[in-house]
Amino acid sequence: MAFIERKISEMIQTLRLAKKTSREDYTQHLRLVVLGMLTVGGLAFVIKLIAEYVTFGKR
Repeated sequence: MAFIERKISEMIQTLRLAKKTSREDYTQHLRLVVLGMLTVGGLAFVIKLIAEYVTFGKR
């Protein structure tokens, strides 16, 4: 039981130390995440197009 109580108190301490990020920080992080997703998605799309082009004649 002491283990659970200690974990709960650690969670409460973490929440007390946490602060809400500003709107500017949030939008900057959101832009970076979206940019990363678009980059990875675009790269995967290009690889898929190349693979389809290469294997097109083998069907």
